[in-house]
Amino acid sequence: MNMCKEKNFISLVLYVYNDETLVFHFLETLDTFLADKFEKYEFICVNDASCDRSIEEIKRFSMQASGIITILNMSFHQGLELSMNAGLDLAIGDFVYEFESMALTYPIELLHQVYHKALEGFDIVAASPEKNRNFFSKLFYNIFNRSADLQYPLQTEMFAIISRRAINRVNAMTKTIAYRKAVYANCGLKKETLHFTPSAALPPIRRAQKNDYRNTAIDSLILYTNLAFRWSTAFSVLMMAAMSAIVIYTLVIYSQGIPIAGWSSTILFLSFSFLGIFAILTTIIKYLSIVLKLNYNRLNYVIESIEKLK
Repeated sequence: MNMCKEKNFISLVLYVYNDETLVFHFLETLDTFLADKFEKYEFICVNDASCDRSIEEIKRFSMQASGIITILNMSFHQGLELSMNAGLDLAIGDFVYEFESMALTYPIELLHQVYHKALEGFDIVAASPEKNRNFFSKLFYNIFNRSADLQYPLQTEMFAIISRRAINRVNAMTKTIAYRKAVYANCGLKKETLHFTPSAALPPIRRAQKNDYRNTAIDSLILYTNLAFRWSTAFSVLMMAAMSAIVIYTLVIYSQGIPIAGWSSTILFLSFSFLGIFAILTTIIKYLSIVLKLNYNRLNYVIESIEKLK
């Protein structure tokens, strides 16, 4: 039987945050499927400071698991991206599956399909539903893909498999990944997306997840696109045009009429001053965006403990 199984070591990194109703069934389903396909694999469950019985459910599952189980406990709630970064740093597999959600809305055979696609030479292979989760998700990806200079467009993904070469490449590019999808899509390696029709409605986004997604979306638009710079530049050009119009109007009044004493010189002074201020602000915003990117490269996560269950 082992002769038919895949020899590559597989890591599965799961984001866990108050998933007590899903985590046992999810791990059990994956473990049953993977035990028939792979000789060796590990589960890395990243506990992002869950306040329910998620960890107890993982420990209960570990009593019957075929694969290795590791629980990585974050010191406090740090959000999806930093938690997944921590899990990826701990993973040792030749290929690493990333699961942001434990909702099984796809056929389990899709796990093997993305793996075989990775063996064809694609270092990042994602499984994506045919439609985005909701209107705001679609809006974000449309804005992001139009504004960012990416090799591959982004879309909603349920899970992905990453080769060890891709992980090493990304780690060489940046110490901390603020938005994994954006870095994967622009790391220079081949990426593929397999689409599927969801077998059930995609789960609603919980309140805590909404805050994480909103913060990640804002950070990503600032870090990986030039939206802030383009907006500030457009606003500066608009204000410069307005100041130029005031200058022209002042000169016309001064040459043809009888201006109020001191009015023309004051307006001219203020107009040129504001022109200089907007030009300086545009330059400052550009440099601030660069400093922000450098600062993100130094940010890191905080781990409380690591439990090796099996």
